[in-house]
Amino acid sequence: MTQTQDDTLSVVVERTISHPPEKIWRALTEPHLIEEWLMKGDFRPAIGHRFGFRADWGAVDCEVLDIEPPHLLAYSWGDHELKSIVTWTLTPTGSGTQLRMEQTGFRRDQPRYFGGANAGWPRFLDKLEEVVARLT
Repeated sequence: MTQTQDDTLSVVVERTISHPPEKIWRALTEPHLIEEWLMKGDFRPAIGHRFGFRADWGAVDCEVLDIEPPHLLAYSWGDHELKSIVTWTLTPTGSGTQLRMEQTGFRRDQPRYFGGANAGWPRFLDKLEEVVARLT
């Protein structure tokens, strides 16, 4: 957990993955792969593209904010109450990639959202690693 200047909270999950950034990038940006580890959605890697993710627990509305293949991807993530930003950073290492996911913008009066993100993102990243390991 990190506190930012505007008194919001962030969730940060970092992993070292033994695959190159290009392989992880595919899992972050190809809709059929995203569905395997995150949720079903209509993502397209283009700045300004509005898309949604849907799951049994609900839905989120998103918009691509920044994209620098295969190193940076940022999109808004929210609903009628939550306005947050998810940023993926992929840094090549000698043995693969340092992956960093940060979701910023949780207000202190949103413990359900913050708690859900804290519990959910590590599980999503476990599944992401499984998907990446299967890619050829």
